[in-house]
Amino acid sequence: MKKKIVSLFFPVMMGVFAACSSTSTETAATEAENIATLSTESYGKYLTALASDDLEGRKPFTSGEKKTLEYLEQEFKALGVEPGNGNSYLQEVPMVDIKTTPAQQMTVKGKNKELVLQGREDYVLWTRRTEPSIDLSNEELVFAGFGIVAPEYNWNDYARLDVKGKIVLIMVNDPGFYEKTPDTFKGNAMTYYGRWTYKFEEAARQGAKGCLIIHRTEPAGYGFEVVQNNWNTSKLYLDERGKDTYKCAIEGWVTEATAQKLFSAAGMDYAAVTAKASKPNNKPQPMGLSLSTSLKTTATYDKSYNFIAKIQGSKRPSETIIYTAHWDHLGYGKADATGDSIYNGAVDDATGVAGLLELARVFKSMPTPPDRTIVFLAVTAEEQGLWGSAYYAANPIFPKEKTVANLNMDMMNFYGKTKDIVLYGVGQSELEELITEEAEKVNRYIAPEANPEAGLYYRSDHFNFAKIGVPALFIGPGIDHSEKGKAYGKQKLDEYFADYYHKPSDEMHEGLVLEGAVDDLALLFKVGRRLAYSEEWPKWKTGSEFKAARDAYMKN
Repeated sequence: MKKKIVSLFFPVMMGVFAACSSTSTETAATEAENIATLSTESYGKYLTALASDDLEGRKPFTSGEKKTLEYLEQEFKALGVEPGNGNSYLQEVPMVDIKTTPAQQMTVKGKNKELVLQGREDYVLWTRRTEPSIDLSNEELVFAGFGIVAPEYNWNDYARLDVKGKIVLIMVNDPGFYEKTPDTFKGNAMTYYGRWTYKFEEAARQGAKGCLIIHRTEPAGYGFEVVQNNWNTSKLYLDERGKDTYKCAIEGWVTEATAQKLFSAAGMDYAAVTAKASKPNNKPQPMGLSLSTSLKTTATYDKSYNFIAKIQGSKRPSETIIYTAHWDHLGYGKADATGDSIYNGAVDDATGVAGLLELARVFKSMPTPPDRTIVFLAVTAEEQGLWGSAYYAANPIFPKEKTVANLNMDMMNFYGKTKDIVLYGVGQSELEELITEEAEKVNRYIAPEANPEAGLYYRSDHFNFAKIGVPALFIGPGIDHSEKGKAYGKQKLDEYFADYYHKPSDEMHEGLVLEGAVDDLALLFKVGRRLAYSEEWPKWKTGSEFKAARDAYMKN
């Protein structure tokens, strides 16, 4: 159903940016008075187009994708920003859509007990394999603690456990969440090792046949009903045909109540065993249980595209600063009470893609090109699993060794100016000091994320840059509203997630106020500009789980 597009008034911001830091070149500093100004008028124009019904919710593999990419090419060409992939603005991303149809039941046998578990209610399964059917018959079930191998924390749940060809049952999040002490991982703040995606990947690296995560709402950050949305449905993955990549036969979750039944059937004390799992040197153990079930799959192959534009560096063009945002959203879906079925994704993440265009407009207006190349990367399939950025990270157009930093935008401020800006993943890289300095220059401050246990640093596209060692910055809207205070800012965020997030209502409407987004863009502009006109190489901080990857290929 077509929606009425609301006409919005976007006042132009006044003033110009202050000069760059002392580390920037004199040329860049003197140009501060000559560059274009970030404005809500320009930004709002881009946002309105990207969130319009004309782009059909911007879902990969649809006409909405084609229209979105055509719009981006049109606008970047109009700005005079050149293609980033040779003569093309596009990077092909081969993908596969795998629809998993699991059996309705799973049977688990112990010495003296047999459990019959119900699909969707007790467990949720899917697979990344593409063979038409997968049959599991009396597969051994092994408790593997958190399923973590983290050398920097001296932790290896698989050190004394052979899981090849077996099904591993593991706990959600990481030991720090359970111990609540700063010397255990990162305390209450989730690390990369707490993400469910990591756990499935590590289980595959260990040769496991399957991996089941025990769901608990607080450490997971969401209820089991979110997991249930994956029952009997399809998922997008990268097309890895021709690559020798091992994948588990099954991935999935079980409820905590189901896990308790499994431990009881194994003659194990669930509370005692899981409590010990978060202690150093704990030894996971076989359970004496066997599991049987089956799945059927249908695989459909297709291609989506990342969009890449660049402003070529004049002195060190091989060195790059990459701004990212995801262009995709959910397309058409279940209609709401008004009959609206287009999931426009205005805040998530048309606000970020509009930010790419607005930043490109301002950078392009500078009389002297940057020393380093500035890249504007709009990736596909974030909503399906960060796949566009994952593909780029595995197949970079600009080498990771020469990529200075990644600055990511996902869901920008939509309710007005704030005194603060939220920094996700505090303690990761020196980029944090850069944005802190720029915020202080305009009398703003950096606020830590409210729920570090949710691991939001690992849930957007910058994460794939971090995994290959590129320092990555991810910020979010503050809540300390300049006029109405913190309670108002928190209320607006809560309202968004309750009433708009991943719903047809996330579209252009009178309630969107863009001055705060433009203020946040100004900080990202200044950080990127500082790096683009300098020789700075931000580094990962000691204790970051991504430092080792960078150190392995950087000589200084």
